[in-house]
Amino acid sequence: MLKVAVVTGSNKGIGFSIVKGLLKRFQGVVFLTSRDDVRGKAAVAKLNELGFYPDYHQLDVTDTDSVATFASYVKAKYGGIDILINNAAVCNCSELYLSYEETKYIIDVNYYSFFIIQEHLYPLIRNNGRILNISSDCGHLSNVRNEYWIKRLSSKDLTVKDINQFVEWHLEAVKNGTFNKSDFADDGTIAAYRVAKVGVSALTIIQQRELDARNISVNSMHPGLVRTDMTKGVGFYDADQAAETPLYLVLEAPASIKGAYIWHDRQVLDWYDPKADWYFKSITFSQ
Repeated sequence: MLKVAVVTGSNKGIGFSIVKGLLKRFQGVVFLTSRDDVRGKAAVAKLNELGFYPDYHQLDVTDTDSVATFASYVKAKYGGIDILINNAAVCNCSELYLSYEETKYIIDVNYYSFFIIQEHLYPLIRNNGRILNISSDCGHLSNVRNEYWIKRLSSKDLTVKDINQFVEWHLEAVKNGTFNKSDFADDGTIAAYRVAKVGVSALTIIQQRELDARNISVNSMHPGLVRTDMTKGVGFYDADQAAETPLYLVLEAPASIKGAYIWHDRQVLDWYDPKADWYFKSITFSQ
């Protein structure tokens, strides 16, 4: 039985480098996926020139039909998935404060898409498989400064309802003009991305609970500030370097690392610490 690895949003940036790294080290089929067919096939051609041959499939993580079609294809051809890296994401990092429409778009792609993936792809994850949710330093609980939401999100009995209501609270605040910058770190900059990634990190903990019986590990991680299109070329290392920790986590890390929030240097952090200095700082973009 062939092993299978899938990387969402992998036609460029960190996702592309993760696919390349998997093709070098993983003994099995590696899927490069992309929302845009033209860009996806161009990425495959670039890898082919380097002597690497991924499988390719169109995949829009926000489109239920697209995800369901991909799931059916993988199930029919390979039977299941051993490694899933949820990498697809967007961020309007050039604008520190966003309109409701932009906020909703960022949250739809970066958070709500995980429920579509969970519904259609998680049933294909084989026992002892590994799932890695690419989060951010925006995804640590210390990004939240509202005491009510800190208390709810840090509960050991955290539920999906808690997370969804947190996300909906922010959407409503932006829509109604009641957004308060002091509810988030760094004067509320790129709040939509913070909310979405906090949601992803918190959801990871719940997903681990649900999949623990099958010895599937689910972790989230901050890949670091990487020189990619998303960061407008700002960062302290390139995509290939940033791919090293994700590759370690899905290929080499101890199976005992489960439901964790992991820094780009492989350090497992306490996600529940609201007073930690792990939150995103916008000054980083000017350094």
